[in-house]
Amino acid sequence: MRRHVGRAIRPCARAGIVADRAEPGKSRAYTSLQPAAQDARLPLQIAPVEVSEADRVLRRELRLFNLYRVLEALLLLLAVYGPVAALVAEPRHALFARAVAIAYAFIAAVVFALGRRGDPRTITLIGIASDLFFGVLAIHATPGIGTGIAIMLMFNVGAAALLLPTRFGLGMAAVAIAAVVGEHVWTVGVEEVTTRPMVEPVMFAIGYGAIGALMSLLGRQMRASYELAEQRGAEASHLSEINELIIRRLRTGVLLVDGGGRLRMANEAASVLLGEVDEAFGERNLAVAMPVLARRLEQWRIDGQPDDTPLPLGPDQTDVVPRFARLLAGSDQTLIFLDDTSLASRRAESMTLATLGRFSASLAHEIRNPLAAIRYAVQLLEESEDIRPADRRLLEIVHQQCQRMNGIVENVLGLARREPAKPEHVELVSFAKRFVDDYLISHPIEHDMLRAAGPNGALPALIDPRQLHQVLTVLVSNALNYGRMPGEPAQVSVHVQLDGSMPTIEVRDRGPGIPDAVASRLFRPFFTTSPHGTGLGLYIARELCRANQASLDYVPLPAGGGCFRIRLHALGSAPVRDRIAAT
Repeated sequence: MRRHVGRAIRPCARAGIVADRAEPGKSRAYTSLQPAAQDARLPLQIAPVEVSEADRVLRRELRLFNLYRVLEALLLLLAVYGPVAALVAEPRHALFARAVAIAYAFIAAVVFALGRRGDPRTITLIGIASDLFFGVLAIHATPGIGTGIAIMLMFNVGAAALLLPTRFGLGMAAVAIAAVVGEHVWTVGVEEVTTRPMVEPVMFAIGYGAIGALMSLLGRQMRASYELAEQRGAEASHLSEINELIIRRLRTGVLLVDGGGRLRMANEAASVLLGEVDEAFGERNLAVAMPVLARRLEQWRIDGQPDDTPLPLGPDQTDVVPRFARLLAGSDQTLIFLDDTSLASRRAESMTLATLGRFSASLAHEIRNPLAAIRYAVQLLEESEDIRPADRRLLEIVHQQCQRMNGIVENVLGLARREPAKPEHVELVSFAKRFVDDYLISHPIEHDMLRAAGPNGALPALIDPRQLHQVLTVLVSNALNYGRMPGEPAQVSVHVQLDGSMPTIEVRDRGPGIPDAVASRLFRPFFTTSPHGTGLGLYIARELCRANQASLDYVPLPAGGGCFRIRLHALGSAPVRDRIAAT
């Protein structure tokens, strides 16, 4: 938004009123919400003055006032030159009266033309000054219509007092009083003409003063009322923008549905939860977009009872708990709030895991000290030459179990120290290739094979790259160790692809696969089928995926082998970024 430059004009609700001070602006600029950056290398550009609604209203009413002035000038010309001139008493100064009528008509036309572009206060001052000057001259030159001219000037004085600030309005009323009384005094005292009684100019003077005072007071009150209304309007507009921003950034989905089931409004969280991203979302029918949600809404409209059971919206969407409320009493429009159950459950699980992590970290530190003593004692015994081969085998078993216990302690400490996800823009195809290259350098695999595969184009996603690297390391290591046929080298591939609208990474192997009974327990903590495993690798990998609003699942391949699939979120969704940051 651009701020006004120079003096701005405020009209009242019905009549234009010139403000006593400059307007702060048509509306406030909310720089805290959307800051604008100015390049220092570019020349400074002054924004053009924006004409507000107040200026337009004032100029329209000022044109009406100027049009009335033109009408007065035409009537004066008609009285002097027209066919009705014979009906008017003979002017005291005929030539002077004609000159006054022509000059006043010219000035009225000029003021009317300048009223479209000039400063309204200046135009009003020039106009009322010309009205009083030529009006008094016309009264003096044509006493036969002097009373009518004085009555018409009363409207000019009142309009000027209403449109101008108080000091100018009262000043013009005082000038009108002095002009009318002065003209009568000049006529009686200098020209010694007594065609009118003294009470007449006195009555007009009182009328001018009363009209000027009342209109100035009314104008001041109307200016104050308009300023207050304008301030309240700016505050309401500010609050409206804040409310819109809050609703748009809410993690709870918000939908507005009319009586016909058409979606009128939806915030970003609702679009993500419903899997809708196009701009025409607000004009779709709820029964077409989400039939299950439409049925839940219809049931609520029938019985009015809330149903808090989670609602599965689709295979690719999380379960939500819909809550319904009428927009207004007696309205057929309904507000639908969609609470993401996975977010609530993850928060509860995160709190539980945080408590468990702190406890596990303390316990792991207590285990590590005696474990180090056992390993040190085993190393000393292995150096002895009096150990029999059978006893040495027992020492090897103790040493292996100490290493396994140390691995469990390291995993537990890593789980306790897990940092919040920091999502970034990650291009998955190039990331997978770099990961494979790094893994081959740090983990020699001899005869085994590890490769990356993906589409030719870019496939961006939103995830913490460090945590994604950690998850892939666990999956690839498991695939190389256990995903092989007996006597054959392992063949592992990291596939990047687009599954519907969601980027996907799959770690595939050519091994015997995982039985269903084992696959159902793969991600449980401390579950392992290997005597050398800790049972925490896959559990930690899934927790890292959940922290990034991603999913990790095991999928058997029809042609044989196993596949661990990571489903990520695409870029361009602010609510997804917010939910990642909240976990």
